[in-house]
Amino acid sequence: MTVSAPPAAPAPSKLGLWGVVMVIYFTVAGGAFGIESLVGSSAPGMALILVLLTPFIWSIPTVLMVTELATAMPVEGGYYVWVKRALGRFWGFVQGWTAWLYGMVVAASFAALFTDYSSSFLKLAFGMDLLDVYPVARWLVAAALIAVFAWINIRGAKAVGDSSKVFAAMVFVPFIIMIVIALIRWLQNPAPFWQPLTPPDTGVTGAFGLGLFIVMYNYLGWDGISTILEEIKNPLKVIPKAMLIAVPLVILGYLLPVVAGLSAGVDYAKWGDTVSFPELASAIGGRWLGIWVALGGMFCAMGLFNAMILSNSRLPFVFAADRYLPARYIERHPQYGTPFRAVILSAVIYALLVVGPFQTLAVTTVLLYGVSLILQFAALIVLRVKAPDMPRPFRVPGGLPGVLLVALLPTFIIVLAVRGTVLDSGPSFLGLAGALLASAPVAYLVLGALFKRGQADTLTHEVRPVGHD
Repeated sequence: MTVSAPPAAPAPSKLGLWGVVMVIYFTVAGGAFGIESLVGSSAPGMALILVLLTPFIWSIPTVLMVTELATAMPVEGGYYVWVKRALGRFWGFVQGWTAWLYGMVVAASFAALFTDYSSSFLKLAFGMDLLDVYPVARWLVAAALIAVFAWINIRGAKAVGDSSKVFAAMVFVPFIIMIVIALIRWLQNPAPFWQPLTPPDTGVTGAFGLGLFIVMYNYLGWDGISTILEEIKNPLKVIPKAMLIAVPLVILGYLLPVVAGLSAGVDYAKWGDTVSFPELASAIGGRWLGIWVALGGMFCAMGLFNAMILSNSRLPFVFAADRYLPARYIERHPQYGTPFRAVILSAVIYALLVVGPFQTLAVTTVLLYGVSLILQFAALIVLRVKAPDMPRPFRVPGGLPGVLLVALLPTFIIVLAVRGTVLDSGPSFLGLAGALLASAPVAYLVLGALFKRGQADTLTHEVRPVGHD
């Protein structure tokens, strides 16, 4: 697949292996920040079980699916093109539109998260509550973050990957110190940090259901790298290697800080409410470590936002290439070769959304992502049947039965999570998710009438081999 670009535009810079690993890491996790409420809602024992179990029934099946389709069709737009080829133009649009919607919310929430950890840092380091008192100040800080990282993204995927390596180091170092201090303290005075298994008056099933959406939210995003496949050096080899590194990195990045935090002796019921990792680090190593972890939270939010704008901004680009948006959004930067207008459009949307109450949208985001994921698994199955001879450098093992098993595991966990949330909180949360999903066919008709007007797609279903540069 090739998207036509102005002749003067150079090819965009490309990501190498470790750049891809870091983009995947920040697209999915970015650190343990945000997992605190899992402990507060489900208790230490169940939280640890969920952190360890969920990747095997949620993340790893997704990784296998993405790796097969990414190496079979290493094209810009990734899952949008995969679903379109397998299921047709309409379902491809639904896939891309749904992914764009949840990506907007998630990216804007990362900008808001940056202001939260900036506020924690200012309070711990200087006793200032400026960002809590003045909403305009919070928005200005978030808008500045959006502008800076929009510019980094305009410079290209390699710039995003290089900066992500720096952000990862700034996130890892204070957590490693926190983990080492906590381990030394625990060895001196061992205590069962994994107790209780469930909160008082809550059974195993209830505690599992309470935490499931939280941990699913913190483990989603493995398919985000697919939208930039033509901006990766030799994706046929790099994607499988990067996934193999990123999966254990993400799991340990959640597990070890949670274990360290539990050893601090802080009431687990307060986690995610009044207690987050800066407070836990302060309890373990003192105020200096709390300040450092809060600073790490700021870099975590930077990395999360940086990677998400890279992935999400390619969706308006491929929509424009297929004539669902004005053609100006496929225009590439004359110096960097990137779809800069699509990046700017995304940045403007994030700035408008950053004032939203994102904590209440986590469940809705998981549902939207779940629908997007199910469509991708459907594409995986259909292409195994319709195109059995398609070159697949990586294949989900086990033939068609293996593919069906890999697809059913995440589908089962989505249904289980929805059922648990309905039983716990009622079905009201389904209204917003339903409305957002219903916007996809409406947008398909409206944008098709406004811009496409019966024209053929530019992004064809034919796959052009990607070079090994």
